[in-house]
Amino acid sequence: MLAVGVLYGGKSGEHDVSLCSAASVVANLDEKKYSVIAIGIDRDGSWHVQNHPEIVDHPHFGKVLALRKTGKWLVNHAGKTKGMELIERESGRTIFVDIVFPVVHGTYCEDGTLQGLLELAGVPYVGADVAGSAIGMDKDIAKRLLRDAGLSVVPWKTIFPEDWNERKDALLSTIANEFGFPLFVKPANSGSSVGVRKAKNQNELVFAIESAMQFSVKVIVEKAIDCREIECAVLGNRNPQVSVLGEVVPHHEFYSYEAKYIDPHGASLKIPAEVSHELSQEIRAAALRAYRALCCAGMARVDFFLEKGTNRYFINEINTLPGFTTISMYPKLWEASNVSYGDLLTRLIELALERHREKQLLRTTL
Repeated sequence: MLAVGVLYGGKSGEHDVSLCSAASVVANLDEKKYSVIAIGIDRDGSWHVQNHPEIVDHPHFGKVLALRKTGKWLVNHAGKTKGMELIERESGRTIFVDIVFPVVHGTYCEDGTLQGLLELAGVPYVGADVAGSAIGMDKDIAKRLLRDAGLSVVPWKTIFPEDWNERKDALLSTIANEFGFPLFVKPANSGSSVGVRKAKNQNELVFAIESAMQFSVKVIVEKAIDCREIECAVLGNRNPQVSVLGEVVPHHEFYSYEAKYIDPHGASLKIPAEVSHELSQEIRAAALRAYRALCCAGMARVDFFLEKGTNRYFINEINTLPGFTTISMYPKLWEASNVSYGDLLTRLIELALERHREKQLLRTTL
């Protein structure tokens, strides 16, 4: 029986979202195939092995996986066995996992940082590797690669703090002239719509940019598109598959963090999305191209904007570790594509082991 280390929490603004996703994963892993070891990452970055994973109630997120402080745990990067060894410093207690299932979102978790640690530890893990995770998390880099791959993205400007401090007025003038209003402002390296604001005038734009800079070292400003929000789930390594399409219908002005997680009536999901067969095939093919262009593996959710009136579609972003509650879009899309939540978890673990075996065949000496 494989020991699966479910990593959750994290040092990011999406910490609570992760606890919610982790509760669903722990509850649905196949007990006949896997033993579960929950490893919570506190907000300060400390790791805590949970001896008895406990699902508890949360005022906003329903059920979450509790994260208790359990000592000072170290990761053995030089272990001689296949997998990952965790050692509690004071007691010397050792915990071993065969594979890691990261159920984490945001900075220090979804951006390649955690994946690099797991690579050093030599442990198989679910999801994209260092490069795919880092690229997918950086909206600016991802947009450039998607554009160069011939895929449509929304026009944008990237703003760095030094440029903002030195030539704020010039940047504001350029953005207003090129895009007009309204605009969307986003931290370049965050997810779950953390720090995202809609700006309808210059004052709101200034406030949005300076707010977003609290969450990321660079900010992107995008032209607002009057659109429908269409999403597609991708699953696989060398030969990925795509799900049916789904549509997010926000009941707020846009699909904000509050609409996603705080307001239970903030949005509704339509699965499958109501688009023509031909357009569905086009968007699904574009999702595959994006997945490959951004070096993804294991899984990702590709989000599109479908412009009203023209049916032109733009790739908004890719999520390499999407939300994983039983009502999240990624597992719901696969459920609609005849892959149950439990089977999806098993498939992701199999893909992680497959990729790990492939990497082990690579030479590391001349």
